[in-house]
Amino acid sequence: MSAQNEIAIQMKEVSKIFYGKTIANDKISLDIRRGEILALLGENGSGKTTLVNMLSGIYFPDHGEIFVNGKKASIRSPRDAFALGIGMVHQHFKLIDVLTAAENIILGLPGGVTIDRKTLYGQIRDIAAKYGFDLSPEKKIYNMSVSEKQTVEIVKVLYRGADILILDEPTAVLTPQETTKLFAVLRRMKEDNKTVVIITHKLNEVMEVSDRVHILRKGRYVGTVDTKQTSVQELTEKMVGRAISLSIDRPEVADKKLKIDAHGLTCVNEEGVTTLEGVDVQLYGGEILGVAGIAGSGQKELCEAIAGLQPLTAGSIVFHGQDAQGNPKAEDIAGRPPMDRIKRGIAMSFVPEDRLGMGLVAAMDMTDNVMLRSYYRNKGPFVDRQAPRKLAQDLVERLEIVTPGVNVPVRLLSGGNVQKVLLGREIASRPQVLIVAYPVRGLDINSSYTVYSLLNEEKKKGVAVLFVGEDLDVLLQISDRIMVLCGGKLSGVVDAKTASKEQIGLMMTHVGGENAAKEDNGND
Repeated sequence: MSAQNEIAIQMKEVSKIFYGKTIANDKISLDIRRGEILALLGENGSGKTTLVNMLSGIYFPDHGEIFVNGKKASIRSPRDAFALGIGMVHQHFKLIDVLTAAENIILGLPGGVTIDRKTLYGQIRDIAAKYGFDLSPEKKIYNMSVSEKQTVEIVKVLYRGADILILDEPTAVLTPQETTKLFAVLRRMKEDNKTVVIITHKLNEVMEVSDRVHILRKGRYVGTVDTKQTSVQELTEKMVGRAISLSIDRPEVADKKLKIDAHGLTCVNEEGVTTLEGVDVQLYGGEILGVAGIAGSGQKELCEAIAGLQPLTAGSIVFHGQDAQGNPKAEDIAGRPPMDRIKRGIAMSFVPEDRLGMGLVAAMDMTDNVMLRSYYRNKGPFVDRQAPRKLAQDLVERLEIVTPGVNVPVRLLSGGNVQKVLLGREIASRPQVLIVAYPVRGLDINSSYTVYSLLNEEKKKGVAVLFVGEDLDVLLQISDRIMVLCGGKLSGVVDAKTASKEQIGLMMTHVGGENAAKEDNGND
């Protein structure tokens, strides 16, 4: 058997059950080969993360056996996994911000009180050079971009001797350029006979970088396909269990009414850094306005400023609505907190990027999280739980949320199902303005298209939708217009029907941004 066909890991009849009734993995048998890039594919809640968590020592299987390099293994902790050469890079990084890259890399390893920094830095630079990483060992984590933090996580597991690397949603927060660099690194690892397992929902990335694909559906192993011999459509059908359309609609709404007219939006953070500078934005009912930009270009501040969660140092946000008699009414809502806006009859919903930090309370169940939107309506000392419970149950059915029940804490749901809970709750509040930041991040393809459909439904109802996305292909398909941010400033606004990825890419880096915007304005 050639080196690249050697079996690195073999799982036999592996099962994992939670709460005695929720079967996350049901008698899964599969193999992972030495020197390959393997993609693990499945819908949200299909058991992908649970499966790799058993390989990395986070969970222990309730049934079945795991063999590593031909020998039966008992992986009861991450330390056991590292001893077997298995390292995992989680979707949410496990780094300490105030420490340097090097200090995070050696944290928890045996050694003396003092650190030979010269030798340590040299070892880290050798690993980085070998695989093509760009990493400064002495740089503090809080000064790093998302891609740099991911690099630290990968180098950390390599430094500890991992030959088998598991990456959970490695491109979820990366730009297209950063994704290209990461894939080049993964291919070098493969050439070095490392084994790489990636969990991703982006099928175009599966087709681009993987050698084989293991597919899970509802906790069961469906099968394995060679990437060269399959297609996106076939992978989707195997993953979902039925044929689904991979086209995104862009319905036209004839009567578009101005809802938000914001000018000169400027935000300064606690360190005195200007994060958003002089940005103008107009949101129309019956339109989806896409927002593109490299991570950290002001998208978060823009959303939070419009939603009333981010203080402005300058600028105005005029909401165009109606008074009690149905007459047009315009008022500046800049600086007004969300509760004050609600009292004024301004219905605005916000799905933030940070699902469990800002959007939902992790320790609370679905019913209580839904109730956060309506508790203030209760007049007496008792809270009505019946209506929120019914809404939670309706969301489970409509959005196909995988959960043991509406009384289970949302922190125990998969990332994609958490997102469905949050999005469903916000849409159910019947907003006039809907702000969504990365609404399909971490969602499988079937769930993603459900979200696109929901956003289009809101658009057809006359809702103004602000959609911050990272996939330019999706933004171009679903948006009516796209505004591009760069370094906290507005680089330009383009017509999504006529713009190109290349044009938007230039605007994201501010190269030719102004010219691109002028060309688009000339086409209107």
